[in-house]
Amino acid sequence: MPNRSKYFYAIGLSYQKADAQVRGHFSLSDDAKQNVLSQAKQNGIESLVVISTCNRTELYGFAEHPFQLIQLLCENTKGTVEEFQEVAYVHKNKEAINHMFRVGSGLDSQILGDFEIISQLKFGAKASRKAGLLNSFTERLVNSVIQASKRIKNETELSSGATSVSFASVQYIMNNVETISEKNILLFGTGKIGRNTCENLVKHTKNSHITLINRTKTKAEEVAGKFNLVVKDYENLTEELNASDIIIVATGAQNPTVYKSLISTKKPLLVLDLSIPKNVNEDITEHDNITLVHLDDLAKITDDTLEKRKAFIPDAEAIILEITAEFNAWLNTLKFVPTIQAIKHKLTDFKNSEFNTQRKKLADFNEDHAELITNNLIQKITNQFAHHLREDSNSSDESIELIKKIFQLETTDNV
Repeated sequence: MPNRSKYFYAIGLSYQKADAQVRGHFSLSDDAKQNVLSQAKQNGIESLVVISTCNRTELYGFAEHPFQLIQLLCENTKGTVEEFQEVAYVHKNKEAINHMFRVGSGLDSQILGDFEIISQLKFGAKASRKAGLLNSFTERLVNSVIQASKRIKNETELSSGATSVSFASVQYIMNNVETISEKNILLFGTGKIGRNTCENLVKHTKNSHITLINRTKTKAEEVAGKFNLVVKDYENLTEELNASDIIIVATGAQNPTVYKSLISTKKPLLVLDLSIPKNVNEDITEHDNITLVHLDDLAKITDDTLEKRKAFIPDAEAIILEITAEFNAWLNTLKFVPTIQAIKHKLTDFKNSEFNTQRKKLADFNEDHAELITNNLIQKITNQFAHHLREDSNSSDESIELIKKIFQLETTDNV
């Protein structure tokens, strides 16, 4: 680990113990994520990756105590420490590493095999790098998780069929609405889930009556342009809500954007809320004609493909095991880096001392030639030590101690 006095933690909560309402309390907007990173930097945290999706909010980072990370999360959300403790998990070092692998590979997803999380992890790492909060350990770990995710996707069928919330929502609509191609569909919100839902709607329903509304109209127009759909202004929301048969709400708002008083239509209306925090107020169900479905309800709908997918869990776990072993091997090599550097410095000191002696003794001392030869020798000797320590990992600690005694080394544990 990069600093002996600090540990690597994964802290967070997910759909497994926290319902949609509680997850909403701990949901981090883009601005809140930036605030978490800024505060972490001010507090001397050396590396931190933040992810917040509809199913989970997690912080992966180095700290002396996990409360440092928990505090960052609670200070930037509506959630309290007490509420966090009721539903949360805290993983440390190896368990934290394993947790990131399971999350990134879709094994821990609400819908098994959902790979949408990996792009969130990539985005989180990118934001951390930009903020100067991604050390070599975390960067290597995230890249290893991305590698595992790619291999699982390519080498197993864990992600076949309906893997995402956006697909599950379209599947629900198709199973519960007759003559779907003739219905008026409104998609409110064009974030990642909104875009994916839109794509699945177009692909599977053959419906040409899909309208998009987003607070930022240009974003809706970008999505609509791909699929030749209608875009309406945010000001037209009430009018469009009441002209629709199906409403899909996938906004990133922190408070409800659709509520009872906006609805005046008397025809049957299906409302799907794919947002965390919930963006549809429960009070709309006081209208008899409205059916409200939340993404937690959708995730419970299992189909044959989901059952088939379970058979590929062992294959996915084997890939994770292989890549985790590679990561751990890299991690082990870090512990003798200070010793190798110290040997190099010691040999360089010997060289410089000898050079001083030879300069005085030899009038025609060829310093350039001597420099070249001795530098090559120093490199070969240090490579030999590094090779030994890498190959003999079982007794590398004893070897390091012996090398330190022989060369009278003083190393600083910067790894």
